[in-house]
Amino acid sequence: MECCCRILTSSIGKKVQVALAGLFLCVFLISHLAGNLLLWGGPELFNHYAEALEANLLLPVAEIGLVVLFALHILVALRVRWENKQARPVGYQVSEWAGGRTIGSATMMWTGLAVLAFLIVHLKTMRFVDHGTEGLYKHVMGQFANPGYAIFYLVAMVALGLHLSHGAQAAAKTLGVENPRITPVIQKGGVIFAIAVAGGFGAIAFWACWLAGGR
Repeated sequence: MECCCRILTSSIGKKVQVALAGLFLCVFLISHLAGNLLLWGGPELFNHYAEALEANLLLPVAEIGLVVLFALHILVALRVRWENKQARPVGYQVSEWAGGRTIGSATMMWTGLAVLAFLIVHLKTMRFVDHGTEGLYKHVMGQFANPGYAIFYLVAMVALGLHLSHGAQAAAKTLGVENPRITPVIQKGGVIFAIAVAGGFGAIAFWACWLAGGR
């Protein structure tokens, strides 16, 4: 037990925790996007999905699990960054773009914090509300009918996409999956995944606000 705790609290142990939590959250994003895409099927289909989800007795357990994963991913990542900063208070005297760094890798902390801010607002407007007798579809479409909220959502999806674009590569490297043949595939796969997820969520917001008219 002591050995396990020592491993988890080590530098590499913390990075592994961040990587694994991030990968599990990616699985959640896929399932969440799949559910949200049902908005395109109309109110009956989406409301049926929402009601079935609410009736699932495991929903509270899943939500608690997600909170734990988000907290672990964010807090441990910030801890690792702080420890790295303490170990090297003076940065390297080279460009931060040297060594093939991308916008995604250079802005991981900031895009992560932007996604956290979005998540707080999103939960307040979409999850912890009384959507009345008309069902969740009407409430969601009503929120997206507000151009201000839709633009805020789209900007947040850009931040999410940037975060995900580097996340897969960083997680693979932390977990020891790195060699000249596999790394380029993981890099490209991570970018494709980021575009697919962020683009999918963004497409829903754009459609709901400017094409469907918040119907």
